[in-house]
Amino acid sequence: MKITEVNAYYVRPRWGFVEIVTDEGFTGWGEAVLEGHADAVLACVNEYKPYLIGKDPMRIEDISETIYRAGFYRGGGVLMSALSGIDQCLWDIKGKYFGAPVWQLMGGACRDRMKVYSWIGGDRPSDVGSAAKERQEAGFSAIKMNATDELQMIDTYDKIDAVLERVAAIREACGKYFGIAVDFHGRVHKPMAKVLAKKLEEFDLMFIEEPVLCENMDEFKEIRRVANIPIATGERLFSKYDFKRLLEAGGVDIIQPDLSHAGGITEVKKIAAMAEAYDVALAPHCPLGPIALAACLNVDATCYNAVIQEQSIGIHYNVGKEVLDYALNRDDFKFTDGYVDLPKIPGIGVEVNKALVLEENKSPHQWKNPVWRHKDGSVAEW
Repeated sequence: MKITEVNAYYVRPRWGFVEIVTDEGFTGWGEAVLEGHADAVLACVNEYKPYLIGKDPMRIEDISETIYRAGFYRGGGVLMSALSGIDQCLWDIKGKYFGAPVWQLMGGACRDRMKVYSWIGGDRPSDVGSAAKERQEAGFSAIKMNATDELQMIDTYDKIDAVLERVAAIREACGKYFGIAVDFHGRVHKPMAKVLAKKLEEFDLMFIEEPVLCENMDEFKEIRRVANIPIATGERLFSKYDFKRLLEAGGVDIIQPDLSHAGGITEVKKIAAMAEAYDVALAPHCPLGPIALAACLNVDATCYNAVIQEQSIGIHYNVGKEVLDYALNRDDFKFTDGYVDLPKIPGIGVEVNKALVLEENKSPHQWKNPVWRHKDGSVAEW
């Protein structure tokens, strides 16, 4: 079997899909995008065509290593996101060839279903108490919310108090044992991160996410010393080598590799195994589309240390199109009591609505994240 076509598509609200076609009639789908940089990632997918056309799609490990190593310059968000989408395609093809879900080809499942959490609030969270209660009544046992507006390196305590009020509203609405994750989103620098983490300790959080950016990964241990809350991070890391440094630095309890940024299924499976050896949990990052979610679930199925899965159905980023608009097998992604079943159909688990993909690609999106500024005019972390 040989690869004959590699196609890259823009799909709303902010994603990129990849399609790989073979001479034996098998087609694989992947999701390759770095939010805000779809042009660069999809151009990179097209640049990788010479590594793919005419090759045997079953040799996933060889193709992954060739794309990573043979290009001399390697790593980073764009290159690894392109590789991620391609890798997902290859696993999709292999699963369809053998008539089995991808997780069956990766050693089989170590669980029957996967716990998921739901997003509440937007970039600037406000009425999160009632939103969390709605998710609880829909069957979810955990939610995640953005913590703050923009924060300068040293800022005023009214912003800290606003975060505490929002988390308190969720705890009051949903009870003591409802899971609450608070995403600092890299908006908070070390001085205020320590303050905020210490004050949040009273709420028994599920985890805090990206209390500082991963370029400052040596500071996670310092934040840990002031607050006994599990720390999660990793969405802005792109390879096992990045995660090696993170795990060696210590202070992190949950890693969050993104299956559309960190090399796809092949690389993230290795990252997850490495984290397990450090007694660190896995909770893949996934504010993206159905193919990325399905890729996560296949890895979750086979990893003992997978604890909970992000998903973006109803998330505030999704304007114009929703996750399941692109999946013809929508019922396979049904959430029951805060869990989702493992992918069922052969391949990665998504029957893609190609007609909608082609229609969306006719007018490519140009999604960019907002640019925030502090009151003094300096640029703020978003």
